[in-house]
Amino acid sequence: MRARVLLAAVALPLVLWAVIPLVSSGAPSSPSKLSDLERRIDRAREKIGRKKGAERTLSTEIAGYSRRIGRLQGRISTLGGRQERIEADLRRKQAELERLRGELRSERARLVRLRRRLAETRRLLRTRLVEIYKAEAPDLVTVVLNSDGFADLLERGEFIKRISAQDRTVVVIVREAKAEAVRTEERLDRLERRQQRVTAQVQERRDQVAGVKLELIGTRVGYARTKSGKAAALGKVTGDRRRLEQHVDGLEAASRRIQGQLQSAQRQNAGSLGPARQGSGSFVWPVNGAFTSPFGQRWGRLHAGIDIAAPEGTPIRAADSGRVVLMQGTGASGGYGNYTCVQHTASMSSCYAHQSRFGTSQGANVSKGQVIGAVGNTGNSFGAHLHFEVRINGSPVDPMGYL
Repeated sequence: MRARVLLAAVALPLVLWAVIPLVSSGAPSSPSKLSDLERRIDRAREKIGRKKGAERTLSTEIAGYSRRIGRLQGRISTLGGRQERIEADLRRKQAELERLRGELRSERARLVRLRRRLAETRRLLRTRLVEIYKAEAPDLVTVVLNSDGFADLLERGEFIKRISAQDRTVVVIVREAKAEAVRTEERLDRLERRQQRVTAQVQERRDQVAGVKLELIGTRVGYARTKSGKAAALGKVTGDRRRLEQHVDGLEAASRRIQGQLQSAQRQNAGSLGPARQGSGSFVWPVNGAFTSPFGQRWGRLHAGIDIAAPEGTPIRAADSGRVVLMQGTGASGGYGNYTCVQHTASMSSCYAHQSRFGTSQGANVSKGQVIGAVGNTGNSFGAHLHFEVRINGSPVDPMGYL
């Protein structure tokens, strides 16, 4: 609904220029012409009011989007700080990963060496066991009996002990090498799992923050685009409103000029007219029909007469005796179509607009109740009706006080 209102507000100038032509300084002057200007000014004021409402709506919406963008920018800044901390943490984790990778490389190289050492030790052990099996090592009695003396006996015993110690050392080395290889492999497994876990955690945090930040930036861009569009619409509405106000100023100036010309015409005809008829009931109803629109303020402007709806062709009668001082057809009168103005006294006149045809002539004397025209729909009119005005010294007054 709001979008349709704003669209209508933006489109109003196109309608306005078609229905509110500015009256030239050389156009004939009359009460009906003045009333026509006032009606046009009334419509222009109404459109200005709508445009001001559209301006307020757009300004409120723009302020709202500015606040939203500000809040989003705050969140984006917060996320930016968080992202910087995560990036710093990521750099630390990456350094740690590099250290872990170095340890992995060292441990893998060490494991290779251990496996080689283990393989060599196992080979030596197998060789030694084969030699022992083939040699059938001598027992203690054989060593004693075959000794050449006590010194030789001691020497043979020491040799046997060294051989036994070497055999035990080889077995221990093989056992330790095997255990160390197992421990190294387990350490490598732990390091690899830790590396994978740290990498996954850092990447997850990085992706999460980047996703949220990207979403917020997208939302901010959308808000900024909408705000820019509304600002452009506001500028157009404001420009249209200012042009309307300038146009109304011109219409009001024309209205004042026509009012002065009407007063001049009344003064020129004052000598041949009778005394003023004042008070309620001095006028007869100019047409038989339904009262549809009163005299008074509308949208801050004056509706200078009353409207009486009646079928087209219904006779229009002079509200009082007087002289026809102004008559204009549709082509000359603009929005009031065919209209007639009758001056009743030096200060009082009545006007009849939107007639389908005239029933009198310029300068003719008419009597109260005499037919002077017929109801029509000429000029800026939406349905057959009579627009009836009463003016005192050129200024419009409520006709209901004289009917």
